[in-house]
Formats: sequence, C-alpha cells, structure tokens
Amino acid sequence: MSDPRTSRRDRLRAQTSAEIKTIALQLMADGGPDAISLRAIAREMGMTAGAIYSYFPTRDDLVTTLIGDVYTSAVDAAEAARDAVPENDPGGRILAWARAMREWALANPEGFRLVYGDPVPGYRPPEEGPGKEAEARACAGIVGLVAAAWPVARECASGGGAYTWDDFDPALVAHVREDFPGLPPAAIAVTLRVWGRMHGLVALEIYGHLRGLVHDPAAVYDDEMRDLVTSLGLKH
Repeated sequence: MSDPRTSRRDRLRAQTSAEIKTIALQLMADGGPDAISLRAIAREMGMTAGAIYSYFPTRDDLVTTLIGDVYTSAVDAAEAARDAVPENDPGGRILAWARAMREWALANPEGFRLVYGDPVPGYRPPEEGPGKEAEARACAGIVGLVAAAWPVARECASGGGAYTWDDFDPALVAHVREDFPGLPPAAIAVTLRVWGRMHGLVALEIYGHLRGLVHDPAAVYDDEMRDLVTSLGLKH
C-alpha cells in the first residue's frame, strides 16, 4: 500500500508546479517574454526564491518545461483532429489539422507566442526533451499530410521550382528521407508552404492584427484553408 503522506506531497508539488507555469505564462502575456522570472513568480505566489528554485532550478528549466507542455498539447490536439478523419480523405485531414491548431492557439495564446512567436531573451533550448519531441511530431505530422496528398498534389504544387535535397536543412532532410522514403525534395517545399498558410492567419489573429478588420476571422481562415486544399488538387 502506498504512503498517503507521499501521495499528498506529490499532489501538492504537482499543483504548485502547475501554478508556477500558469503564472509564468500570465507574466509573459502581460509583459512579454522578458517578464518570465522565477523571482517574479515567487512574489506572485508568496513563496521565497529558494522555495521556487526547488521546483525549477533556473529560468531556462522553467521555459523548457513550458515549451514542452504547450507544444505537446498543441500537437496532441492536431493529431487527434487529423485521426478523426479517414486516411482516404487527405484534404479533410489537412483541414482538420489546421482547424485544430487555430482552436488550440485561440485557447492558448501565450503558449502559441512562446512556441511560434516571441523568443525568450537569452534562452538556450536543450538538444533533447519534450519540446524537441513535440517539434519533431509536428514536423512529421505536416510532412505526413503532404505525403498522403502527394499522389495528387504533385501535379498541382510544383510552382515551377526545381528543388534538391541541398536546398533544405540536413537534419530535416534526414528525418523526411527516413520517415517518408520516396518523397521528393519538392514535397518539402510544399510542406513549408502548407505550414506557412496554416500559421500565417493564426499568427495575425493571436497578435491582434485582425482585430477591427474582420468580424469573423474563423470564416476567413476556413476559406484560406479550403483554398489551400483546392490548390493541392484535393477535395474538401
């Protein structure tokens, strides 16, 4: 039988850790990435600096954990939405992924800014960890959407560009060639274009640039995503 005191201690520690992360994101929302500070969080929570360091020894440890959490939640949402659409509907799966990412971003604007927008000054991400794992999943997810569409999309998406593997980051190339053998370099270019169109309007919306310009940003985004699917020769 487990020690109830240990279980309670673990629960309290998890609750405190969650509160620290929530306050960190709120500080970022109010004052930008510069505002993320362990001492500032400790003041907000009525803790001593020494106490908060027992949860996150450095600010970078906290930022790394935040990025891992929010990025993982974003990819979880996108993958779940994609997987709810049959594999024989590549256009529908692209739309599902895109809509899920926008919905996640609107529900987690600070998280979106942390992952896709404002860099935290001086922060150096580790070579490995949950954030890197989520980034790899996101990349594989979008490449996978293009790979599934490629039998049709290749006829519509060349754009006149003649791409070689040397045009892209070697690490990205290695992952694509391992996970999607047979996919040509041109498909990576299409993947980057798909990603840009998915995230462009979302970024404008999160940063307030659409405010006052359009009453229904969701409709504009949906039109853009449907146009994206059509441009790849797919149905939606």
